[in-house]
Amino acid sequence: MRKGYLEYCILLIINRKPVYVSDIINELKEARMIVVEGTLYPLLSRLKNNGILSYQWQESASGPPRKYYELTEKGRAFLAELENGWEELRAAVEHLKR
Repeated sequence: MRKGYLEYCILLIINRKPVYVSDIINELKEARMIVVEGTLYPLLSRLKNNGILSYQWQESASGPPRKYYELTEKGRAFLAELENGWEELRAAVEHLKR
């Protein structure tokens, strides 16, 4: 279950603008979701291989070029599906809490 939430949260971050892996990790940390690079890289690779993400290399002033991830059209459609699923789950949990 956590894997599904993590994927959803990562896609929400990437949906805003192209991001570098450390940007994703920092945003997740701010949300108190602790994720290490060893967890993130395989997930990003899988999403890229499934056509959900693409990436571009950008030069960095402080070191080697960086890989910036962004959603593809397929990724935006997939995120919309995840958002619908999240809303259904949230509504079900709220119903059970009553």
